Amino acid sequence: MTDEPFDDPRLTVVGLLIEVHAGLIAELTAVHAEHGLAGSDFDALLRLARSPGRSLRMSDLATQTGLSTSGVTRIVDRLERRGLVRRDFCATDRRSCWAVLTDAGHDALRGELPALLAVIQRRVVDPLSPAELDGLAQGLRALRDAVRPGAATTTEGEGADHAEP
Repeated sequence: MTDEPFDDPRLTVVGLLIEVHAGLIAELTAVHAEHGLAGSDFDALLRLARSPGRSLRMSDLATQTGLSTSGVTRIVDRLERRGLVRRDFCATDRRSCWAVLTDAGHDALRGELPALLAVIQRRVVDPLSPAELDGLAQGLRALRDAVRPGAATTTEGEGADHAEP
């Protein structure tokens, strides 16, 4: 008797994705910790760095990071206390608040980048051919868009632009 339902290639693909994710997160978490950041801190800072004016509406930052508005508020609070981010209120809509990357936040990202890129190079880039890497990036974008719509772009208005991590 075979367990054919358990040999489903869909299970294999998702299992591999989970294994790769777990391994990468473990190594990236260590790099973030060496630089005094959590992974969620780095994600928020990077998204701000890659956005026009190094700023995003708090609601857009929440959407892009996949966090609740209260979750992103806690991250921004923590980063603001460290001087890595500041809040700017919208002059035309007092309900709207922007998270803005400070020069200190930019420097913190720049300081971590070499170690982070070394891990990415060793664990993601080196094992793949350029064509495989390009295909992986395309496939991951399609999957990301399917499971987290809105994660790649901001909503309407100022600062609307592509800001992938």
